[in-house]
Amino acid sequence: MKSEPVYLWSLPMFHCNGWTFTWGVAARGGTNVCIRNTTAEEMYKNIAIHKVTHMCCAPIVFNILLESEKHERRQITTPVEILTGGAPPPASLLEKIEKLGFHVVHAYGLTEATGPAMVCEWKREWNELPMESQAKLKARQGISVLTLADADVKDLKTMQSVPRDGRTIGEIVLRGSSIMKGYLKDEKATSKAFLNGWFATGDVGVIHPDGYCEIKDRSKDVIISGGENISSVEVEAVLYKHPSVLEASVVAMPHPRWGESPCAFVTLKKNSEEDRGGVKEADIVQHCRNNLPHFMVPKKVHFMDELPKTSTGKIQKFQLRALAKTFDISENGNSSTEKSTQVIREQPRYYHQAQEQILAMSRL
Repeated sequence: MKSEPVYLWSLPMFHCNGWTFTWGVAARGGTNVCIRNTTAEEMYKNIAIHKVTHMCCAPIVFNILLESEKHERRQITTPVEILTGGAPPPASLLEKIEKLGFHVVHAYGLTEATGPAMVCEWKREWNELPMESQAKLKARQGISVLTLADADVKDLKTMQSVPRDGRTIGEIVLRGSSIMKGYLKDEKATSKAFLNGWFATGDVGVIHPDGYCEIKDRSKDVIISGGENISSVEVEAVLYKHPSVLEASVVAMPHPRWGESPCAFVTLKKNSEEDRGGVKEADIVQHCRNNLPHFMVPKKVHFMDELPKTSTGKIQKFQLRALAKTFDISENGNSSTEKSTQVIREQPRYYHQAQEQILAMSRL
């Protein structure tokens, strides 16, 4: 049986050094399959023709594959190993993509760590669990890769490790020979990033009793509402469980009483967009109330045709935060979107601009 990998490039090679797979595939004598556009038809076609064994992508690509038209799909006859990262994937999304024939491995990394820094290494005993439980475990960021000396979650004020209880939040820190030396000509930023030899990632997380790390949010994305810390990732995970939600992103929105409150930006699945009258803001809010503590429920849900993304598929939350600031929220939670309507309508152009950037680079 052929052991060399056949790797499909749905991930841009320029992003974080291609997650180092530009070099990994070459080291194994594998085959690189390059595509012009990250579309469902291109991916399914090349998987079938070239018998692709491996690929990498951000979770946004899962939605592209899942929402494909019938004529775009090809049957996946052998499992495709797919490494996902770049954003915490909702467990519900992982469960759906595996049913198509993909075997998902979840990794976590950043450019400062030369690519992947942690991987959710699968335990054999987890195979006996229900699919929903497996998906929740697979959504964890996991344990450090071999190139790192250590990964931990610490209270940055004391630099003490947080308890391994899966609840106590701290910042994810890394150290090892694969970590950068510093930011070029920026001593201030370098000094801020390193504490007692540890690189502070800016990601907030917990450590479970088995030593596996799980991201709860970016430190800048944590919403502080009435003194309570709200993880935008946890709220997003609940939104993804709604049967009509395709994509969701939650950011802080100014609130006259609570200081900040969650604001959800949502895109609907194709069949839901054809019948927009069937899914309303109140429906999404009620879904959140049924699955979250009430203080975590979004005070505003705004529907969009597309969420603004980078060329690699990451949702650009800074743009959504700017939009959220344009909403008028009263103390009783009522909102008005008049000021933001025009801005919202213009948002899809960011996604198309990102796609044009990928095309332009592929022509070089």
